[in-house]
Amino acid sequence: MTRHVRAALWWSPLSSMYVFRQTKKLTTETRRHRDKDLFLGFSSCLRVSAVKSHSYSNLEPAMEQGLLAIILHAHLPFVRHPEHAQFLEEQWLFEAISETYIPLLEVFENLANDGVEARVTVGLTPTLCEMLSDAFLQERYLGHVSRLVELSEKEVERTRHDPSMNRTARMYLDHFTSARDLFENRYRRNLLSAWRALQEAACIDILTSGATHAFLPLITRREARRAQIETGRRNYIKHFGRAPRGIWLPECAYEAGIDELLKEEELSFFITDAHAVMFGSPRPRSGIYAPVITPSGVAAFGRDVETSRQVWSASEGYPGDGDYREFYRDLGFDGPYDYVKPYLLGDGVRRNLGIKYHRVTGRVDLGEKQLYVPEWAANKAAVHADHFVTSRREQARDLNSVLSHKPLIVSPYDAELFGHWWFEGVQFLRHVIRKIHFDQSDVRLVTPMDYLAEQPENQQQQPAASSWGAEGYYRVWLNTETEWMYRHQHIAEDRMIELARAYPAAEDLTKRALNQAARELLLAESSDWAFIITTGTAVEYAKKRFRDHIHRFNRLYEMIRRNEIDPEWLGEVETRDTIFQEIDYRVYA
Repeated sequence: MTRHVRAALWWSPLSSMYVFRQTKKLTTETRRHRDKDLFLGFSSCLRVSAVKSHSYSNLEPAMEQGLLAIILHAHLPFVRHPEHAQFLEEQWLFEAISETYIPLLEVFENLANDGVEARVTVGLTPTLCEMLSDAFLQERYLGHVSRLVELSEKEVERTRHDPSMNRTARMYLDHFTSARDLFENRYRRNLLSAWRALQEAACIDILTSGATHAFLPLITRREARRAQIETGRRNYIKHFGRAPRGIWLPECAYEAGIDELLKEEELSFFITDAHAVMFGSPRPRSGIYAPVITPSGVAAFGRDVETSRQVWSASEGYPGDGDYREFYRDLGFDGPYDYVKPYLLGDGVRRNLGIKYHRVTGRVDLGEKQLYVPEWAANKAAVHADHFVTSRREQARDLNSVLSHKPLIVSPYDAELFGHWWFEGVQFLRHVIRKIHFDQSDVRLVTPMDYLAEQPENQQQQPAASSWGAEGYYRVWLNTETEWMYRHQHIAEDRMIELARAYPAAEDLTKRALNQAARELLLAESSDWAFIITTGTAVEYAKKRFRDHIHRFNRLYEMIRRNEIDPEWLGEVETRDTIFQEIDYRVYA
């Protein structure tokens, strides 16, 4: 799912107040008479606390009550357009590099240097890995961030007579200058090397995903599903030097049988939404607070409801606080046109530039937003981190009283929420990890693999079909706006399997054409296109991308079958859709 459009679906910064329902804690007697499964599965609906600031320095040491698995899913669709001097959708990657990926790397590296055990799980999808390691996009990012440094310098001068705005302008100058310096000098343009180093130092665990984040239940052929998973696994090995141990199923979309493919690729676990476990068969004894083992032997970890609400909810989530930066008020629209025009794309259309001077404020129009105060926002990030940790301690204690083992609270989020959509989210995450490490002993951070190593015996279950999209199933990706896509996709999948079996040992030009056909099919299968169409953002681009890949696939199919491959046209397509240079078309056989 396209991260830059998904967040708008799940939360929006609407309120400066947090209204948490006050509920009396369940007594021991109440717990005995309550349906245990419902309590375990949806306890977050029964207990919430008001935002408070706590200090744990004077608390007596406590026994460990539970475990917390924070999982960040970093994904963007493969967007690379060398045929254009500039391209709007490439900005999705560039914004995420400056606002999310580099800041997160800094946080994890600094935590490691301070001896803090982060033990956070990070999912880096194959499409994102391919873009981050692409020299062409790396060069374009440098141009992008250098223009923002230049604009920030002008902003510092322009706002010199307004102390409030000038302080924020200087913040942006420091932010973009640091991003450029880290990208060019510390990371030598390839952020994957830094993520790999963190994993090799046992600071984090990195997950793989489907090759192009395809919605697996909507792929009808087993061979095509397997190709998504196996290609993703091979790409992971290329970038990280070892086989992955876990996978983020695209959109957390699951149905029975997918776990068998994961087992074949030697994957130990996947992440799913709460209802996949709660509505599975048999009912889970531990609710969503322990993984279940699927019929194939792969573990499924269900998403916790309460931690999702605290971060994602439009009415209760932290990012909606009035002191945080307002995402939708941007210099690209506020600044004088002639002033900002050099920093817009070639079409001159106003767009977000990433320099924002206003805060959420509350339920007011954009024009009534008040000026952003970085110090207020930074303080609020610390307060909310304190509340989050306190809530996890209370949650762990409540669950520990009814479970026969330490509860595991699984908290998965889109990585791009932190820093991009929620500018202070990276600060929040840093505070959460440090507070868990230094200020308490009730809750310990773990990865799914840590948990399986400590608790290898878990309940056997067949999880239910599910996704983490709106309403929990498949409607976001399969509806009246998108159903036309799957007829073409399924025919292409049939044809690719046919080609792979018809040419078991192709060479030279035919092999190149077959590999490119596989690339085009994988790119067409991306779940991002259907999601963008459903949510109404960049719709024409998504439709064009899907149609272009299907068209190229069908043309390659006809060329191969007729033995009339056009080498010049093939070379042009190979130059444009460069993803997965390691691909082997026989993965479809």
